[in-house]
Amino acid sequence: MQREFDYQLTLRLKRHGVFFGPGVVEVLQLVGQYGSLNAAAQKMGMSYSKAWRIIHHAEKQWAIPLITSNVGGANGGGTELAPTAKLLIQRYLAFEAAAQQQVDQLFSHYFADIKIGMSEGQMHEK
Repeated sequence: MQREFDYQLTLRLKRHGVFFGPGVVEVLQLVGQYGSLNAAAQKMGMSYSKAWRIIHHAEKQWAIPLITSNVGGANGGGTELAPTAKLLIQRYLAFEAAAQQQVDQLFSHYFADIKIGMSEGQMHEK
């Protein structure tokens, strides 16, 4: 059954402010895919410096490196994900999926019978 309206759930990890969420995860996934922070930034439509700041901020909060860069050389250098970054991505995505499943159930419980344009008299307390 298609819903008339839906919700949006965005999970972000906080420690002295937000430091890990969908944006960081996407940059890291793209670094893993392309082997380049610059290519990841371009794919996301952001500057290299912004992508670097996002990753650097997350690294400071985790107190570990998330990427390693190889400068120049015969292969032109590149960027790789640190093994811990791969695990953090995996954990974040699993957390996100589990939370989404739980919130879907709660959303259905509280809003399945609500229709756009309903009057107060047509709604019942839960």
